[in-house]
Amino acid sequence: MATSDFVLGGVAAMGACVFTNPVEVIKTRIQLQGELAARGSYAQPYKSVFQAFVTVAKNDGILGLQKGLAPALCFQFVINSCRLSIYTHAVEKGWVHNSKGEISFPKGLFWGALGGVVGSYCASPFFLIKTQLQAQAAKQIAVGYQHQHASMSDAIRKIYRKNGVFGLWRGSLANVNRATVASAVQIAVFGQAKSLLKENGVVAHPTILSFCSGLAAGSFVSLVITPLDVITTRLYNQGVDAQGRGIYYRSWSDCVLKIFRSEGLYGLYKGFWPIYLRSAPYSTLVLLFFDELVAVREKYNLHY
Repeated sequence: MATSDFVLGGVAAMGACVFTNPVEVIKTRIQLQGELAARGSYAQPYKSVFQAFVTVAKNDGILGLQKGLAPALCFQFVINSCRLSIYTHAVEKGWVHNSKGEISFPKGLFWGALGGVVGSYCASPFFLIKTQLQAQAAKQIAVGYQHQHASMSDAIRKIYRKNGVFGLWRGSLANVNRATVASAVQIAVFGQAKSLLKENGVVAHPTILSFCSGLAAGSFVSLVITPLDVITTRLYNQGVDAQGRGIYYRSWSDCVLKIFRSEGLYGLYKGFWPIYLRSAPYSTLVLLFFDELVAVREKYNLHY
């Protein structure tokens, strides 16, 4: 596996993250709003995606829309370096192709999922801190548990002092589940869409081909990932007791049951629209940037 694939995957993701992080902030707030409360029984500071943007900018300042950017960049670099380099290596070795030399959807799912498992587990502490920083808000619009971290480094110190190394990987199973599904769907759909569009002569230009394929991947991801994303956000943002146990949810399954019983199916799909608005452009940008960076590498033979 070329070292350049690892680096390019991470850099591509960081570039996309800068543009999509504000949507991630809104998504986190909406998912925590009305936590374990019946629909219609709680105040809603965030009523829609557009209104939420205005509310955050008004109360937290315009920079409030980029809360958690540092850990978000770190998370994206680690997870995408792993999953994109693993998938690209599999493609180059022919492990993703069928006997006819075509991209196999099931094989694409497998290699995308494998990359997601490796990357999401390694990057889990950054997602934990990102979620907690993005949830922090001015008192009048605060939702969910408020951790009061001053920065990413401050969060790392506080969590480590209170719960040790294991505290930094709290809830990692939820993130692995979420990222595995997202990665498998995103990469498999991207590869399949790219192959179909190219073979049928729908799109010929490489950049437009990557753009269209990434858009299709992001759309599919948003449909399947929302419930898993809600669960991950809830588990990561909840407070913990002296023994490091969550004060709201004991486990992944306990979180699912409590959300469903208290909030119904609607609760598991909170934040769908910001997830869609983030996933579609994010997948498009990441996969487009990655393809373009690989093209530059091939043009100038930058293998190392």
